[in-house]
Amino acid sequence: MLDRLQRGAFAYISEYCNPENGLVADTSRPGSPSSIAVVGFALSCYPVAVERGWMSRSAAAAQTLNALRFFWNSPQNDDPDATGFKGFYYHFLDMKSGRRVWQCELSLVDTALLMAGILTAGRYFGADGNEAEIRALSDELYRRVDWRWAQNEQETVSQGWKPECGFLHYGWEGYNEATIVFVLGMGSPTHPLSAASFLGWTSTYQWENLLGQDVLYSGPLFTHLFSHAWIDYRGIRDSFMRETDSDYFENSKHAIAIHREYGARNPRGYEAYDRNLWGITAGDGPGNRELRQSNRDRRFFGYMSRGAPYGPDDGTIAPWAMLATVPFGADIALRGTRHLLRAFPQVCTQDRFSSGINPTLAERDNIWLSDGWYGLDQGLLVMMIENHRSGLIWEITRDCAWIRAGLKAAGFAGGWLSQCP
Repeated sequence: MLDRLQRGAFAYISEYCNPENGLVADTSRPGSPSSIAVVGFALSCYPVAVERGWMSRSAAAAQTLNALRFFWNSPQNDDPDATGFKGFYYHFLDMKSGRRVWQCELSLVDTALLMAGILTAGRYFGADGNEAEIRALSDELYRRVDWRWAQNEQETVSQGWKPECGFLHYGWEGYNEATIVFVLGMGSPTHPLSAASFLGWTSTYQWENLLGQDVLYSGPLFTHLFSHAWIDYRGIRDSFMRETDSDYFENSKHAIAIHREYGARNPRGYEAYDRNLWGITAGDGPGNRELRQSNRDRRFFGYMSRGAPYGPDDGTIAPWAMLATVPFGADIALRGTRHLLRAFPQVCTQDRFSSGINPTLAERDNIWLSDGWYGLDQGLLVMMIENHRSGLIWEITRDCAWIRAGLKAAGFAGGWLSQCP
């Protein structure tokens, strides 16, 4: 099952990639732009495809080089239709021209996910010819990012910037997927985040006891997964985790236990929730609507970040989420995934999971199901399954000097990191 679903998820990248510039569509829906985060996941999946025999090394290198050349040569200025600025990139880009769409933000976290993929490619491909150019471009693209500018003279960093209005009026507060932003930002050899930036962010953390688990709280499940797709947090600790006698890997295991317990208790009485059917996170939803159902007032949402146990929760479960937790506990992840596929086989077509399902919202006995697929879901699945099977991505990034430097600058120590220069 793992090989089949991992390969099916990778097929999304092959099918929805523009081979001329390496951009990958955010979703499979017609007219979807590219998400730079999805490109970051795709660049990290090509090594997996090579090692699994799904793609030749030369083809993977060529596709990777197309993407890196595009990002290096695309317009970097403050024009509203540029591709990026100050080494960062806009969240969504036109699949053909590579220009900004939807007046979206210059995104810090999505650029970090893109750069994580670029650095992964640079460490994996390092031979002569095209591979030498991949490594050179990888370093240059990373060096160009002006993380210090993104602090906007503040302690931490902004979430984004727009040419129409400047920096967004909100930053990072509370634990979430931004760990990789700070690690990459602090590891930069050219424009690093200040030494105080990571401590400023961790000072906003919430350590709680929820449903029997001591946990660094963040409700959406994906926030406990994204950084882990690249960085092996097992046994390495920053100052916050040393104080709590934990690490971020163990914390994700506790978050998973909370999601399972929340599913078992099902406090809002949604259909199908169970200890073996869980996964409340960011993703597609049935749209904004309200109805009276089973003596309860129900409110449903479209695409949004859902979480447990505090919500928001409208009965929408991400079918891919359980399997994406497989590095943290294979038995739990596989048991839940098999239960899901028996109960709702329609969530997985062409061996790819849809973004969301809502068994509570049924019309003519048809439960709500998200249309098509989302690239983030597919890329994350390829990487997390591979980290469970072989640890390949973790092995590659442990060899990256900039990632090691960022971890050490943020105060991480111990485990594998203590054995590295």
